Formats: sequence, structure tokens, C-alpha cells
Amino acid sequence: MDAQRALLDELMGSARNLTEEERRGYKEVMWDDKEVCGFYMVRFCPHDLFVNTRSDLGPCPRIHDQKLKESFEKSPRHDAYVPKFEAELAQFCEKLVMDLDRRVRRGRERLAQEVEPAPPTPLSAEKSEQLSVLEEKIKNLLEQVEALGEAGKVDEAEALMRKVDVLNAEKTALSQQTQNDKVLMLAQEKKMALCEICGSFLVANDAAERVQSHVTGKQHVGYGMVRDFISEHKEAKEKAREAERLAREKEAEERRKQREEDERRKRSDSSERDRYRDRERDRDRDRYRERDRDRERSRRGGRDEVRGMDWRSRNGRDGGRDRYRDRSRSRSPVRHGHRRSSRSPVRP
Repeated sequence: MDAQRALLDELMGSARNLTEEERRGYKEVMWDDKEVCGFYMVRFCPHDLFVNTRSDLGPCPRIHDQKLKESFEKSPRHDAYVPKFEAELAQFCEKLVMDLDRRVRRGRERLAQEVEPAPPTPLSAEKSEQLSVLEEKIKNLLEQVEALGEAGKVDEAEALMRKVDVLNAEKTALSQQTQNDKVLMLAQEKKMALCEICGSFLVANDAAERVQSHVTGKQHVGYGMVRDFISEHKEAKEKAREAERLAREKEAEERRKQREEDERRKRSDSSERDRYRDRERDRDRDRYRERDRDRERSRRGGRDEVRGMDWRSRNGRDGGRDRYRDRSRSRSPVRHGHRRSSRSPVRP
């Protein structure tokens, strides 16, 4: 019936039986609505595992719909919602396992307790009567032996004593048989064992058919699925945590390498700037030296020019002056023996 209803829902829609007025207020259920079971969307719903068992959780209060599950699997938001649904399912399953483990601990404590000694098994009427007859005979024979001993009839007393020994042996054999029966009953008593998966009590060394029936039962299989999912989820979380740690370490290593590269680049740039400053300083020094040499050459050229002018002056004006002096000397009256009178007028 459920399969037919699901098929009709897929063909005609879940609102196929609603009236026009109901259709106006009808809202189609989507897989991400709160009314939809997220456990059923990703893995399994624990409410479906223990139906009609001692661990039955009852019907799930949320919607289970295969069509919605297929829509969820095709949705582009599927990968984003899977971790959320799995985390909620793991939390629910861990609570179930915690309750189960408490029951397992209590059952283990019950099995570990010392078994109280069983009360003595009452003897059957036949064996009780046999023991009573033997005890009565033994009592009578002992009285006779005592009387014969007092009368000095030793041989007769010893003969009766041998009969007492035989009766005592019969009594011991009868009591030993009763004890053996009790031990056999205790040995045949069935011992109990505890299933660590589902917490059920089992009969130790039971028949293989009964053991197989328990292993394939709903409760054992359901709790096995729950425990396997918890282990898988924890392992996935550990792997994700390890991957995140490795990613952080890789990122830190890349940052460290980037810092080292920046430091090398800074040192290289600083060295380049230092070399540039040194080159500029050398160029400035060379320019200063060249300027100084130019100035020195200029000064030297000026001095040479001054020297040339002095030489020309000496060779030019001074030569004329010398010649003038020579002419003056040749014309001088003193030199030529003519002395001018002080009274003679001076020519202008």
C-alpha cells in the first residue's frame, strides 16, 4: 500500500486528493523543511531499525519520503547539508549507544556476581525410606554388639560388627548417589552470556541455528549499523581534523617561506641600494675629481697665460723701454760730455 501511494505521489503529486480550496492553502513539502527527517536523507533513521523488537523506538515523528530523498541527492546543496545531517545523526546514535552500554554494564555485573548455592535437593521417598531402614538396622545391631560385649561374647559381637560395616557401606553408597545426581543437575544447568553489540542475553554454547538467528535479528543488525556509523563518523572527523591540521601547517610553511623570500628580497634590495649608492658616490667622487682637475687645469692655464703675458711684456714694453733708455743714454749730455748750463732755458 505504501509503495502504491508513493507511486501515485510521484505521478500525480502529493496534493492529488485535495480540493481546490485546500490546494490554495497547500504548501509543497521540500527536502530542507523541518518536517523532513534528515537522518533518512543521508543514511538511515534509527526509528526504522528496531521495529517490533525490545529496543523499538516507535515511529519517527518526521517525514520519510523516497522522492524527497532523490530530490535531496540531486540538489546542488547536497554536499553542504550532508555534514550537518550526519552530525545530527551521529549525536542521536551516540545517545542510543550510551544507553545501551549502560545496560550492557549492568548485565555484565549480573553475570559476574557469584551464584548463590542452590538449596539441597530433597531426596525421593524411596531413597529416604531406604536410608531410614538402614539407619534403624545399624542402630539395632550396635545395641546388640554392646550387649554381647558386656556378656563377654566377643566372637558374636565381632560378627554383628561386620554386618554393621556392610550396612554403613550401603548407606554411604546411597548418599553418594544422591550427591552425584545433584552435581549432574548443576552441570547440566545452562550458562548465560551477554552480546556486546546489542546487549542481549544469550545461552553459552548454544546451537548454531539459534546463534545465527540472533546475529541476523533486527536488534543485533540495527545496533551494528549504529555502532559502525559512529565509528565511521569519528574516523571521518579525525581525517578532516588531520587534513585541516596539515593545511594549517602547509599554510604556515608557505607564510614562513614567503617571509624568508621577502627578507631575502629586502636584503637584496638593500644590497642593491647600497651598491647603487656606492656607484653614485663613486660617480660623484669622479665628477668632483674631474671638476677639480678641470679647475686645476684652468688655474694652470691662467698662470701660463699670465706668464706668457709677462714674458711678452718683458720682451715688448721693457725692450722698448730699454731701447728708449739706450737712446736716452746716447743723447744724454753727461754721457756724451756735454753738460748743460743751469741757466739755459728748458725747452718745452
